[in-house]
Amino acid sequence: MPENKLPAIFDMVEGVSESEGGSRGGGGSESKSQPKRPRLPIIDIARGVAILAMAFYHLCWDLWYFGFLAADVGFDPRWVFFARTILASFLLLVGVGLVLGHGEGIRWKSFWRRWLFAFGGALAITVGTLIAFPESFVYFGVLHAIALFMLMALPFLFVPVVVVALVALAFILPPFFFADPLFNEKVFSWLGFWVTPPITNDLVPVFPWFGAVLIGVLVTRLGKTALLPKLATIQPTGKLPRGFAFLGRWSLPFYLIHQPILLAVIVPLSMFFGTQDALREQDFLRSCQSTCESAGTTAEMCTTYCQCGLEGLDEDELWDAVYTGVLSPEQQTKLDENNRQCSALIYPELLEAPAQ
Repeated sequence: MPENKLPAIFDMVEGVSESEGGSRGGGGSESKSQPKRPRLPIIDIARGVAILAMAFYHLCWDLWYFGFLAADVGFDPRWVFFARTILASFLLLVGVGLVLGHGEGIRWKSFWRRWLFAFGGALAITVGTLIAFPESFVYFGVLHAIALFMLMALPFLFVPVVVVALVALAFILPPFFFADPLFNEKVFSWLGFWVTPPITNDLVPVFPWFGAVLIGVLVTRLGKTALLPKLATIQPTGKLPRGFAFLGRWSLPFYLIHQPILLAVIVPLSMFFGTQDALREQDFLRSCQSTCESAGTTAEMCTTYCQCGLEGLDEDELWDAVYTGVLSPEQQTKLDENNRQCSALIYPELLEAPAQ
């Protein structure tokens, strides 16, 4: 799914359970005799709410993609804003979790275990999408980004907070002022700065999104003394907050399985009802009509031309080739011939032989 599909976080960044252990400043081993620190339920709840929001977005995206929803979930600015807000909250929580889990000294065993969860999940998503969507597979999605950002953020747990703030701005601001076609290529796109994003189902570039992780680090470090003790006193007991907290603690497995489950239900329904084909035809006719009329042709003639083109795509089975933009010479010849025939319907003179 594209960057606008948006993506998730999970309990790989320690909120606050497990032993404090570890030497101050980032070294040493973890002590098994240290008492476990209690979790902060409010952090688990926030993570659970975020993961549910992400699942809702993915559900709507899938329904749109397979023709059940008319709303343009992939490109409508309101949906894009919703998706990016979810992503920002996930990445901010990564920063929060790193400070809570390792701000007094990196507990390497716990850190690497969670890092391996992130990396393994990212690898699984790459392999899975490469098989299912080879033209738009995920090569640097949210899990890939989180695995990298966890490593990048470690020094910022200990440097002065003003440095954290300045570096966060250095990652967030540049994409607003700089772009270059070089970053359209997949090999460089994970950095950001593209003019046209490459085709992929999920892309979370380092610029500006690592800045969101650093904002989480910054806010947590600034509020660690005054705010966190107050948050620790919040102990929700209702079923709903406990449910959110449960999802927050198990968000990685939820993230990995929710989309396959959604697709296992939606894809067969789409095939049965033919919704994706119907939506694809509507999009083609709408786009063709608009392009034709903008060239000065009457609406009635454009309707005739576009309907002819639609029938030609169906008869010659050219839909996939046209949508991917990858046409063989034979397919291109068929497409050109269809275009000439459809043009002749509204301009019969095109069929007349040239004067000798």
